[in-house]
Amino acid sequence: MRRAIGTERQRQVNDTRVASNEGLDTAALLGRCAGGDAVAFRTLYEQQAPRLYGLALRMTRQPTLAADALHDAFVQVWQQAGRFDPARGSAEGWLIGLLRYRAIDILRHRRREQPGYEPPDDVADDAPDPFEQFRASSENAALSRCLATLDTVQQRIIHLAFVEGLSHAELAVRLASPLGTVKSWIRRALLGLKRCLEQ
Repeated sequence: MRRAIGTERQRQVNDTRVASNEGLDTAALLGRCAGGDAVAFRTLYEQQAPRLYGLALRMTRQPTLAADALHDAFVQVWQQAGRFDPARGSAEGWLIGLLRYRAIDILRHRRREQPGYEPPDDVADDAPDPFEQFRASSENAALSRCLATLDTVQQRIIHLAFVEGLSHAELAVRLASPLGTVKSWIRRALLGLKRCLEQ
């Protein structure tokens, strides 16, 4: 009986904490996660997981790989939330960055395990491309403007490298171009973005 009462009280406390967290923005939730607040972590997961899963699915093109990337990213959030620095960018951008790196790691691991592996094209996914979603974000209007100044080849190579996560060697194969040329294209594209963003 006492255990049932104690459990009910704990549930009420948790419900109150969830309600108090729901009005917080992502940065505030990350701050609470850094302090070990499991309820804030649950709120953050409930708010962000659907969108992040959609991005992971777009990158990996396989539901199981997308779920793995999402899981790994949130493990990292729990362990490293204290590393988020609002002065260096938005909380949402930080989460997308974690997810992107986890998805890239998973895809690279899969390619090493299965030479010649390519994600299947038959996975239905109506989610917007994460690159386009990132470009469209009001927080990244300057980046969107600067990406538009790049030529088509540079935009494509930035997309392949930073959204699909292809290595330089993989880009060379995909674009049927020498490795040195690919590295040069990436360097020029990033330099163009840097110059534009500094204006």
